[in-house]
Amino acid sequence: MNILYCGDARMQDGVLLSVLSLTRQTRQPLHVYLLTAALTVDHITYAALPQAAVAELRAVVLAHNSQGSVTVFDVTDLVNQAPPTANWHTRFTPYCMLRLYADLLSALPERVLYLDADVLAVSDPRPFYEQSLAGTELVGVLDHYGQWYFHHGPHLRDYLNSGVLLLNLPEIRRTGLFARCRKRVAEKRMFMPDQSALNKLAREKKLAPRRFNDQHGPHADTVFLHFSTRLRFWPWFHAVTIKPWQPAAAQTLLGPAAPQTHAVYEAYQTLRAARKG
Repeated sequence: MNILYCGDARMQDGVLLSVLSLTRQTRQPLHVYLLTAALTVDHITYAALPQAAVAELRAVVLAHNSQGSVTVFDVTDLVNQAPPTANWHTRFTPYCMLRLYADLLSALPERVLYLDADVLAVSDPRPFYEQSLAGTELVGVLDHYGQWYFHHGPHLRDYLNSGVLLLNLPEIRRTGLFARCRKRVAEKRMFMPDQSALNKLAREKKLAPRRFNDQHGPHADTVFLHFSTRLRFWPWFHAVTIKPWQPAAAQTLLGPAAPQTHAVYEAYQTLRAARKG
């Protein structure tokens, strides 16, 4: 199973938790690909994922299945050659756009599952991963909120959340999807730059059921739980953001009926303790 993550040093714990969750839900070897970069934007310096974090992740992947692997791509030069100029300054870091450079990496496999660092697998992901990609650039799930406000095709509800995407890289290269997205994020400022560009420009996207990117779960059928921001209306209207690397809050959200996922947090706490020696 080929899995893609993008991020800087601050995403170490998120990627670790996400990979740990996958090891609990499949026996297949995991081939993890990490896109990272060292970027400076207006005197703010973002550090690439450190080697120690990569080594920790590799140990987890190999302990799960000795045929697994972890491969790191430093895409600093690619980003600096074609920077997302119009979207350096959004509420998201530049790292949300790194996936748009994946088509330039010939070493990446043809089929790859992209996951945000705040996504946990809570059930077997193979039905999503193994589906046909014939004539498809990418497969995703409707955005929980955005589906009601944005659409870019003949269907009223077609706006995908970009946190879980099954990518067909040969088709993406053929249609030039990511190349066109890079051009758009360089020229047009957008609220959610990579997600907006993908939705606007994808010609062959396929919709999958909510359970494969559950942004308001968990539910009984959830496969991928995405810890995205939720809106609450009581006792006042406000946004609530819980991330997987906030163990107490995350496990409260998961509830008592998720023993495999709670085991993920036990492994996570052990690894964090080992970092401190």
